[in-house]
Amino acid sequence: MTSDVRKLPTGFGRLWTAQTISSLGDGVTHAALPLIALTLTRDPMALAVVTAAGTLPWLLFGVLGGALVDRWDRRRTMGVADTARAVLLAIPAAAAVLDVLSIPLLAAVAFLIGLGGLFFDTAATAYLPDLLRRDPALLERANSRLRGAQTAMSGFAGPPAGSALLALGRAVPLLTDAVSFLLSALLVRTLPAVPRPVPEVRESLLRQARAGASYVFRDRVLLGLALRPAVGNVAFLAVETVLALFAHDRLGIGTYGFGLLLTTEATGGLLGAGIASSLGRRLGTGTALTCTAAVEGLAILGLAAAPNPYVAGLALAVCGAGMGATMVLGPSLRQAIVPAHLMGRVASTSRMLAMCAAPLGAFLGGWLATTYDIRTPLYAAAGLLLAMTAVTASMTSNHRVEAALRAAAPADCPDHPASGARPPYGPPTPAGPTPTPPAAAP
Repeated sequence: MTSDVRKLPTGFGRLWTAQTISSLGDGVTHAALPLIALTLTRDPMALAVVTAAGTLPWLLFGVLGGALVDRWDRRRTMGVADTARAVLLAIPAAAAVLDVLSIPLLAAVAFLIGLGGLFFDTAATAYLPDLLRRDPALLERANSRLRGAQTAMSGFAGPPAGSALLALGRAVPLLTDAVSFLLSALLVRTLPAVPRPVPEVRESLLRQARAGASYVFRDRVLLGLALRPAVGNVAFLAVETVLALFAHDRLGIGTYGFGLLLTTEATGGLLGAGIASSLGRRLGTGTALTCTAAVEGLAILGLAAAPNPYVAGLALAVCGAGMGATMVLGPSLRQAIVPAHLMGRVASTSRMLAMCAAPLGAFLGGWLATTYDIRTPLYAAAGLLLAMTAVTASMTSNHRVEAALRAAAPADCPDHPASGARPPYGPPTPAGPTPTPPAAAP
């Protein structure tokens, strides 16, 4: 049987359910936490501290966290991380009931919840390819379903539910998210065990973390996959920083209309996640990634020039579709080609680069809007995305992707999709000499 008709294992269904429930809780807290903070203070800097605290773990411990995940049992790591997050959320919920809730407590809990998310997400990313035996097509299907559920729960269902639950009391949305983490932890415990990676020669944690980061920077395909979200975050945060002002001043959109405008982007994201596998098969993963990058840049260009809210909504939907497809194709390819013992470090390094780029994009957007006008950040973001497309096109070309997949195919599994004569991501390769796989980084 070809990989296209293989069924996802039963264990994936439990992993999908666990992450869907957790994403719903995340969406609830994402909407409720700033509103809870707003009941305590009107100081913008204090509110910013609570928001920023959740992202700090990735900036401070991203690569080290990946190195730890590569040492630990990944299924157990996911269970412990979710259980810990459930307990942590009970603390501010109890403080709210006792009327002793404070901004420092919210910031500390947001930081620790973010740290738990770092370990859970990294472990889940490393566990999935082991569960699916690094089958490229199955990884695309699985990531498409995971991404779609995450967008639906955290982008559509969670935020309005969080706002509604807050009306019942400040503790209610926090306890709801805690329950979602407990349910996720219970489901994770039922996941099938997978073989643990062969342990490396015992080295210091810092040396192992550095080896994982070095592996990304020395492999052109992995570096190209890491640059996409990093450069993309600079561009998208530059847009997001001024989008509300752009919508109000240039498009004449009020508060309700702005919420609908953001919904169009999430809708496009669902569509992009759904068609990602089909794009990969028809165009080849490398070409598909180049096309989605170009689509994102052109869509932001269309948003900058939009004469009315309808064109702006269409542009955001197209951009969301490109982002949704990219966030399925890129991680799926990375999971298929990275050795199991390095998966945690490689995934966390890529995520850390993306997280570090976000503040730069926010600063760039604010500076350009202040120095020039409100549309300048959008034009700059479009130019940045299109320039990135040209730079990374050769790094993640079909030729390089196919060579990386062949190099990663298990030697003892000749029927593995990545080891066949026909690449799983596109039309048959013309007859000719087999490309030499790139040398793996130490």
